[in-house]
Formats: sequence, C-alpha cells, structure tokens
Amino acid sequence: MNLIPWILLLLLILEHLVFLPRVFKRAGLTAWHGSIPGLNYWTWLKVIGRPWYWILLLIVPGINLAMLVIMQVELGIVFNQRSTADQWKMGALPWLFIPLLSKSDEKHVGRRDWSKKKKSVGRDWGESILWALIVASVVRAFFFEAFTIPTASMEGSMLVGDYLYVSKTAYGAKVPQTPVAVPLIHNALPGSLTPSYTSWFSLPFMRLPGWKEVERYDAVVFNFPHGDSIVVDHQLVGHDYYGILRREAISQCQGNLELFESDRKTYIDLARKSMASKYGIASRPLDKSENYVKRCVALPGETLEVIDGLIHINGEAIVPPPGVQFEYRVIFNTQLDARRAIKGLELTNVDLGSARKEGDQIEVILALTDAEMLLLENGSLAQSIVRMDVSGRQGSNEMFPNVRSAEFDQWDPDHVGPILLPKAGLTVTLDQRNLDLYRRAIDVYEGHDLQEINGTISIDGVETDQYTFELDYYWMMGDNRHRSADSRMWGFVPSTHVVGRASFVWFSKQNEAQHGESKIRWNRMFKSVQ
Repeated sequence: MNLIPWILLLLLILEHLVFLPRVFKRAGLTAWHGSIPGLNYWTWLKVIGRPWYWILLLIVPGINLAMLVIMQVELGIVFNQRSTADQWKMGALPWLFIPLLSKSDEKHVGRRDWSKKKKSVGRDWGESILWALIVASVVRAFFFEAFTIPTASMEGSMLVGDYLYVSKTAYGAKVPQTPVAVPLIHNALPGSLTPSYTSWFSLPFMRLPGWKEVERYDAVVFNFPHGDSIVVDHQLVGHDYYGILRREAISQCQGNLELFESDRKTYIDLARKSMASKYGIASRPLDKSENYVKRCVALPGETLEVIDGLIHINGEAIVPPPGVQFEYRVIFNTQLDARRAIKGLELTNVDLGSARKEGDQIEVILALTDAEMLLLENGSLAQSIVRMDVSGRQGSNEMFPNVRSAEFDQWDPDHVGPILLPKAGLTVTLDQRNLDLYRRAIDVYEGHDLQEINGTISIDGVETDQYTFELDYYWMMGDNRHRSADSRMWGFVPSTHVVGRASFVWFSKQNEAQHGESKIRWNRMFKSVQ
C-alpha cells in the first residue's frame, strides 16, 4: 500500500482541527467546534451555507475526496477568494492555503448571490453534471448497477444483449477499494485499455450488511477471480490470464504436456516474457477486475460433483434450473428440415455451432435446453440427436485445478469432482490433492505465503500440515454448460469477489451478427432473472 496519500490525508485532517477554529470564529460561529472531529465538518457546512446532509457524502469513499475539494473551494469563496486562481489554490493545495486563510484579514461575506447575476451556461451545466455524477456514483457503488450480457455462457436464461439490474444491497455492497477513478466507468477508458482508476490510493476490503446470503441458483455478478492480471490486448483482456499463459507455455513445448509438466515454472516464465513482449501484462485491483455473471450451483462447505453433466451436492443429484443448455450433434435429412427446426425452436446464431453435410443429410451442432431437445426428439425433422462428447478435454490442463494427476486427468466439463468447497472456519489436511485444489485460495485470496519444499509445507514461515479457511467460497457455472468458462476451469469464487445479485432485465436488444436480425426484445423488458 502506498502510504503517501494516507499521510497527506491525515495531515489535511489534522490541519482542519488546528486551523478551522479560527476560520469559524471569523465567520461568527463557535470556534471550538473546529477542534472536534465530525462536528468541525458539520459547522464547516454552515460556514459555506450548504445543507447538513452533505456530511453523509463525506463517508463515501471516492466521493468524500471530491466533496472535500468542493468544500475547500467554497470555503475560499465565502471569504471573498473568488478568482479562478484562488479556487484552484484552495482546491489543489489546501495544506498551504487553509492555514493562510485562517490568518488572513478576509471577512466572511457568504455565498455568492446569483439572484442579481445569471450564471454562465458553462457553469450552470458544469454544476449540474458534477452533482449528477456524484449522485449516480453513490447509487452505482452502493445500491444497484446496470450490467450487460456480452457472451452466450448464460444463454437459455440470460441472453446476449440483456441489460441487467444488479442489486448490490442483496448481499451487501462492497466499499470501493480504489476510490479515485473516473465516475461510472469500471476499469478502462472507453475504446481503450487505459485504466480508468488510480491505485496509488486504496482501501482495505469492506462490505456493508446485506439482507440475504447467496443461495443456490442465484444469478451472481462477481469480480473474476483470475482477473487480478490481464493481457493488454482488446481480444484477450477479459479472459483468463492464467489460462492464456498456460496455453502459451504448452505451445512452446509443441503441445507436449509431459515436457511442460517436467518443468512447469520455466515454461510459464518463458510464456510470460513472450506475452509481455507481444502484448503487455498488467495487474488490476480486486474491485476493478472484470465483472462476470454465472449461476451459483454450490455453497460453502458443500461437496460438489458433476457426473455426466448432472450436478450432485453432498452425494445427491439436484434438479437443474430451467434453461440449462448442452450441445447436441443433430442430424437432419435435408437442409430444409434443419432450417424448419431452427426456426420452429426460435434458435439464433448464438445457439448454432458448426454444420457439415453427410451425404444427403446435414449435421448441425445445436445448443439446446431439455425442453428444446425433447421437442426435436418427439418431432419428425431430426433423424438423430446425440449430446456432444466432451471427454476430449480430459488431461489437457484445461480443467480446474489445472494440474495433472491420475484423478484430475479424468475431469472434463461433464465430469468434475468431488470437490469440497472451502468455508470460513473449515480445516483441511494439506495433502497433495488438497494443495492442488486450495493453493490459490490460501496463497492469493487469503493472502498467506504458502511454501512447499521437499515435501514440507509452511504457511507464513510456520511448518504445518493443516489449514483453516478464513473466507467462504462458491462454485459458479454458466447455464450454457458446454459453452461456458466457469468454476470448472478456474475454480472457486471467494466471498470477497461477490458483487451483487442479478435481479431483472431492464432492457434487451439482439444484434444481427449474433442473432440473425437486430431488434428490441420487448417481451424481456423488466423480466425477473430466474
């Protein structure tokens, strides 16, 4: 953490306590109020003629810094320091000019009277925009935020082009950790990869109380756990940095997984240097990593297993939510039959995969819900419907925990686990399997120095064979099971990364490239997310 901003802020607060009493006395108010933290800002608002509720904005990270600048400028204004230069000095260098103001002979003349002088159009618009941004920033940070669905990973329940209302009060809003940022922009300036924030001033993780816990099958928006680093490229920036790095390292081994595993660190380092040289690599704070939306399918402390695509919790199969899709290889007698089936099921380009001719027949890969698959089975258009075999993804290092072992090499998107999800207070034995599963949780998400040397495990320098988790963790999966990069590929979502609950669709628009035609989906407007 950079201490300089904190030192400057502390120095400014101390200066307020020392010099505001003199300022208050010259304004005809009680001088000693300036020496009482909190009360001094309440009285300051009286001095500048502003409403009491402004003090509430002083406790909002990021907004409070803007409010202090505004209050400092207005403090100079009510003491007749009204030139543009004076306002810049009070706003940018209060450490110098508040003490000078307290010792000056300037009289308290109050706020400017605009009843006899019309504000310029620029000033009027500027003030309106400033306050609109402040209010919108508070709402966005603590109450709700609008998100859009950019990919088909949740297709079946949430569609590409859906705009979601995401409630941040549901699980408790996270206090912004990087509060100095361009308002209403998540992590990069529009049309670029230039950060929209500065990380020189940061806050520790804090969450306000919520009114519910994450429940099974909630559609959850979260900060992507592997988003702490990014490849600085428009096509790669939102994807799994560690997955990209691993694939690049394996490609440097000409796809030889045994060679890669024989010296994983060396090849990862080579891949990192190659990616840094070709694109650039950057880090991102937790609250500025990419926002993902998936469905929570397993909760802290539960044992999850995926068997032939069906989720089992604590050994029992659970009923999947409506809208879950799998890919199927469907054979039609003719192209006309294929077109009629696609049109009848109202499938779009997002649901379609590759197609190829088999003699007079045509084979099409389709992403279908159970209901759509049954309609095809019971109809006369499809000659054959077979769910896609994804076992070819076994043993590729693609599946979590992204290491090779006799067990993990058998995992694919339809077969995962069993995996015990960490829960705060849960203690596990650190055998090799658990180290592979929980290493990142211990080392990165919970911030401990995990070392394994010659079979001896130490955490923060203390030799141990057990670990007790400090956080809760969730397992998130996309409803489009065969077309979703989710916990099956990159693992657990810590409670610190949970942003909010997707509540309803407030707008929905499909585009021609992905759906075959461009139109507003009026039937999805204000539809709740199931």
